[in-house]
Amino acid sequence: MTSTIDRDGAAESRVFEADVAKLLQMMVHSVYSDKDVFLRELISNAADACERLRYEAISDSALLADDTRPQITIIVDAERRQLAIEDNGIGMSHDEMVDALGTIARSGTKAFIEQAKIEQAKSAEAGDGVNLIGQFGVGFYSAFMVADRVDVISRRAGAGEVWRWSSDGKGTFTITPVEESEGPARGTRVLLHLTEEAKEYTDRPKLEQIVKEQSGHVPVPIMLVEKPGAAPTEIADGAALWTKPRGEISASDYADFYRSVAGQFDEPALTVHFRAEGRQEFTALLFVPRTRPFDLFETDRKGPIKLYVKRVFITDDADLLPRYLRFVRGVVDSSDLPLNISREMIQESPVLAAIKKSITGRILSEFEKLAEKDAAAYGKIWDAFGPMFKEGIYDAYDRRDAILGLCRFKTTAGSLRSLKDYVGALRDNQTSIYYLAGQDAARLAASPHLEGFRARGVEVLLLSDPVDSFWVTSGPSFDGKPFKSVTQGGADLAAIPRVDAGAEPSQDVSADVTDFLSFLKATLADLVSDVRSSERLTDSPVCLVAAESGPDRQLEKILVGVGQLAGASKPVLEVNPKHPLIASLAALGDNDRAFKEDAARMLLDDARVLDGDRPGDALEFSRRLVRLVERSLRGSSA
Repeated sequence: MTSTIDRDGAAESRVFEADVAKLLQMMVHSVYSDKDVFLRELISNAADACERLRYEAISDSALLADDTRPQITIIVDAERRQLAIEDNGIGMSHDEMVDALGTIARSGTKAFIEQAKIEQAKSAEAGDGVNLIGQFGVGFYSAFMVADRVDVISRRAGAGEVWRWSSDGKGTFTITPVEESEGPARGTRVLLHLTEEAKEYTDRPKLEQIVKEQSGHVPVPIMLVEKPGAAPTEIADGAALWTKPRGEISASDYADFYRSVAGQFDEPALTVHFRAEGRQEFTALLFVPRTRPFDLFETDRKGPIKLYVKRVFITDDADLLPRYLRFVRGVVDSSDLPLNISREMIQESPVLAAIKKSITGRILSEFEKLAEKDAAAYGKIWDAFGPMFKEGIYDAYDRRDAILGLCRFKTTAGSLRSLKDYVGALRDNQTSIYYLAGQDAARLAASPHLEGFRARGVEVLLLSDPVDSFWVTSGPSFDGKPFKSVTQGGADLAAIPRVDAGAEPSQDVSADVTDFLSFLKATLADLVSDVRSSERLTDSPVCLVAAESGPDRQLEKILVGVGQLAGASKPVLEVNPKHPLIASLAALGDNDRAFKEDAARMLLDDARVLDGDRPGDALEFSRRLVRLVERSLRGSSA
């Protein structure tokens, strides 16, 4: 988006990127119930600009000149209905202004726009506003919720040129060079021309309240100028919250800082604040959100932890947490790293590797304490972040046991059961931890594969997250018990007694049923790898299982769906030899072979449907069903 600039002062007009235009339309016509968040977003941007200047000034102290104290100033002009947020940070050049304000680099913008449409529709029906802005952190553009025009005047640190960016939020913006005297000596001034409905944001008490509630702990002092020409007064001291003793920090202080650093709008579910001393000295202030950040699965988003060195912001792109803890937000301030550390040094630093190991261990330890102290609170964290957390079972071999101990599962015995609970309820002669993987826990609970396990009182994990099908194949065990799929191989249930010992069925299979199983195997040879009598079925006639080797049924479906497997393997058809339907079909002997072939293929399609699949051939399934029903009706009328 570069072009030739008219240095004589003519405005350069540009059109917003498509995503920005959509976003601005939402801002201008906002139905959001809490517009106050715009101030937090602008202050956060200003604080980042100040922090980035401090970092660049490490290698080029001339950038600071005589103005060495970072500062954010809010300037009010009630008569003109204007509000300005000014910083003495790094500032922007012409090209930086175009890139920063004319496009959105953040990949989550599309997700925000789509979610906003949904939430706006819901709010219209309910008659309430929604609070997506703070949740998604769309930053600068939230200014258009309260302003009908926004001017941004900026001078890059160390440069002489001053540029004005201006837009009414209706699709275009202009960039114009202005006289040096009109701009800040360094940094950026965001001037909001407030709408009539937003004039309350020129009231000092209102502004002070918003700043203290939402931005009171940004690491840059915030000043307020009540009217043009008035002396500035400090309304936030810029003291870094993480440097204060925990006893001096209230829950509301932590919550305010969390919202500022995490870009979230909820309350933290868990706060971890500690100082490490010894071989590495650092302070960490970490938060676990109550709700999922919207960009958890964005591959190109910045890291969730901001790295400081001696209170100087270094980067928000340091690898300070394993991927399975990417939902944690916060800051880490090291005393051991050099201030001029480069990106390459960050990636290779043994100090940062040690810090990562330490904070990972501390978070897991805090999870253990919370799970023991308040199971309900931990359960809410698990509901929000369990799928991500389970990635660590195969990503972090050295912490596998600790992660497995923290996992919670829905099972046939209830919800949020730990593996410790599971092992404590093992049945006599049970040597494995059984699981059933699929897409929906309710559907899994109704699966015929569970019948034999229920009859024996054997608990089965119901795994409905996509990641479950992968970590269980990485060879984990818990307390010496391996994980085993109930849809793969033999059920191995013969040694486990039934709950009702008197209901133990005879293991003998009649000659007719044996012959019928052979008939099924021959008839379905092109579709199944084997047909065998089932230990796991008690009420259903048939089910499908995977062979002993290879992936289980659910993992195979996933791999085929993403192109990792060319096609599904032939399953094993298990038959309940005691089921009345099987007994009746077996009793037909060699009579009516065409009917038996139709019945054989219907049994296979029935097993497919019970497994969450479609019949192999919908048209043939329909025709076959008609033939079977007609025969049944002829038999009943005779």
